[in-house]
Amino acid sequence: MDAEVIVVLVVVAVAVLALLAVLAFRSRARRTEQRRVEAGSHHDEARVRQLEANRRSAESEERSARAKREAAAAEQQALEAERHRAEAAEHEERARELDPDGASSDP
Repeated sequence: MDAEVIVVLVVVAVAVLALLAVLAFRSRARRTEQRRVEAGSHHDEARVRQLEANRRSAESEERSARAKREAAAAEQQALEAERHRAEAAEHEERARELDPDGASSDP
């Protein structure tokens, strides 16, 4: 009977160890799957944030280019205005030179 008890105890012990091993394996597999899901979520969030950063960067570059175009146009308009003032002054001076009555029209 002692031998039978020992055999039963060994079989029970092996069964318990096997059960514990299976439970540990399933637990590890479950944790691994949870980490995969969480990692996938982080990858998705990173993609979304990268796309948003790219969009904002493109908008910033567009604004900068538009500002440069506007500054160049403003500078060109200022130069044209100065040229027109100079031409107007030349015409005024020439009119004074040609006026036989010596009358001048003040601007």
